[in-house]
Amino acid sequence: MTAPVVGFVGLGQMGSLVAGHLVDRPGGLLVHDVRPEATRPLGERGATVVATIGELAAAADVVSVMVLDDEQVRAVADEVLATARPGTVLAIHSTIHPQTAVSLADRAASCGVEVLDAPVSGGAVGAAEGRLAVMVGGDRAAYERCREPFRRWAELVVHVGPVGAGTRAKLARNLIGFVGYCAAAEAQRLAEAAGVDLRKLGAVVRHTDAVTGGPGAIMLRDTAAPLPTDDPLYDVFAHTRLLGEKDLGLAVDLGAELGVDVPFARLALARLAVGLGLTAEEV
Repeated sequence: MTAPVVGFVGLGQMGSLVAGHLVDRPGGLLVHDVRPEATRPLGERGATVVATIGELAAAADVVSVMVLDDEQVRAVADEVLATARPGTVLAIHSTIHPQTAVSLADRAASCGVEVLDAPVSGGAVGAAEGRLAVMVGGDRAAYERCREPFRRWAELVVHVGPVGAGTRAKLARNLIGFVGYCAAAEAQRLAEAAGVDLRKLGAVVRHTDAVTGGPGAIMLRDTAAPLPTDDPLYDVFAHTRLLGEKDLGLAVDLGAELGVDVPFARLALARLAVGLGLTAEEV
């Protein structure tokens, strides 16, 4: 089969890095951005720079969009749908409201265009190294058509369900990250008050998370329901709870001793058992 022609709209910090992995692939790469200076480096490397989104959509089999927000995504989609051929796939990599993707998919269906919401995780480092994760919602056949170009810039490509599911997965994933930042800030305040070198503590956190998998280490089941006692993970999580409640209790006590408020630690102490799929009464 002939490799699909890929068009890429939106060459900001992330988009330029992602598109850079597509320049030398069979099928070719078309690029567009409202800023000529953003397209110039990719044009110099062999991508075809097009003046309008409509021109790009008319020639591409897959149109990847990586712009800022819902409003910009809708504006790009309007221009894509005006010229795209039936069978074109519109892949939205921006993090948007799930309903935006669903609404666009409904509109695109009348044009014979498939919409995938395919947000990414991994940041600029992952984009530069071609190691992003991409969570794809939408038609399975359309997803299969995009796997080859996506694998050029993503190390992990997963189909998570119908259109809208990719964005819902991304929001859940980002919840872990941003709540984690708040917890890390609380830990730093506690550690600083206790005289701990924060740079060395940061090195320990990054090292051990790389070894254990961090919060993702408990995400091993296909349900968030309570663990049955005969589940192979039950004893592991029960032991984790005992250790966690002990350590969280000590952190709360240290905070009280040093006059440092630790609301995340108190909440985690109260919610750890439920978070691990255990009830408050179980030991």
